[in-house]
Amino acid sequence: MGLHFWPTLALTVAGMMTSVFIFSGVGRVWMQHRQKQRRLRREPIFSKKSRNIIKVFRKFGMGGIAFLTPILLSPIGGTVIATLLGVPRQRILLHMFLSAVFWGAALTFVSIHFGHLLHHGK
Repeated sequence: MGLHFWPTLALTVAGMMTSVFIFSGVGRVWMQHRQKQRRLRREPIFSKKSRNIIKVFRKFGMGGIAFLTPILLSPIGGTVIATLLGVPRQRILLHMFLSAVFWGAALTFVSIHFGHLLHHGK
């Protein structure tokens, strides 16, 4: 689109933080709904995937979850996971913001400086 580094970074961070802000607010209500559904269906509480997420959380804390969010979990997924693990909303917002700035800067830099390689046909 021809945007420069700073506007692209700002829009990237704003997009992620919008999701984080919304889902950190409604995450607790959604969590209670999912727990009720799980109990009604008698599903196990822990799956292989949830055990791996808890291992990451125990080893690296909220910073680890936030770091992995943009590349593996998606902003919604990472926020819901942090909410399910009982992380206070202010910590979620702070860590996700730092992660958004880091990954936004890294991916914006790569796309601006190496994006021309994708347009090899032009």
